Amino acid sequence: MLKCIAVDDEPLALRQLTGYIAKIPYLELAATFANAIDAQQFLAAHPVDLVFADINMPDLSGVDFVRSMVVRPMVIFTTAYSEYAVEGFKLDAVDYLLKPFGFADFSRAAAKANSLYELRHNRRPSEAEEPETEAEPKDKEYISVKADYKVSLVRIADIVYLESEGEYVRMHLADGSTITTLFRLKNMEAALPSDTFLRVHRSYIVNLRCIKSYVRGRIFLNDTDYVPIGENYKEAFQAYIDRNYQNL
Repeated sequence: MLKCIAVDDEPLALRQLTGYIAKIPYLELAATFANAIDAQQFLAAHPVDLVFADINMPDLSGVDFVRSMVVRPMVIFTTAYSEYAVEGFKLDAVDYLLKPFGFADFSRAAAKANSLYELRHNRRPSEAEEPETEAEPKDKEYISVKADYKVSLVRIADIVYLESEGEYVRMHLADGSTITTLFRLKNMEAALPSDTFLRVHRSYIVNLRCIKSYVRGRIFLNDTDYVPIGENYKEAFQAYIDRNYQNL
């Protein structure tokens, strides 16, 4: 059970979050707040596992609220402005929900937080001392990753994109499944072939052969799923596009 709080200065948005949280069996709502300052005071005495926080709030923004935390729980940001998403990813947020969002999007974000929580709390005591699983050399067809107490062999061509979740990497595969492993994104970047995979954000690596389209700082991997392009990676991504595609 994940104990959580919701923070949003819009009463309607706060009611929506409250209703959605009540529908998820593994979420327990500890409190709701109309401003981040009251939430700060609550968290000082009542630690939680997960925070749903609006980014654009008066007095203290959601981003500054999270930055101020000494002990930081998992965070899912909500915002009506997509440009704020980059700030959320810089703080290693589990996810961000772009308003207006429905229950399906909320449920997927909550599931990501629950998966990360289970990984962190179900790790064997000795696992923290084990080295990261080494990926196979770049000229191999498969890489091997440790996940769920076993080593999984993953076909490189089946990896659509990789997402950093703190000390873990979530691999999104072509069949819609995911594998989450204790691995640093920079090490995964070094293991994967650079002619096929490109880091486009501090938290994302994409399979270049899976890109369907791109627009305004987003790379679409199908009609609905996309990853952000970080400011520091835009030039490299554009250079790849210019080298490989004719602009009609």
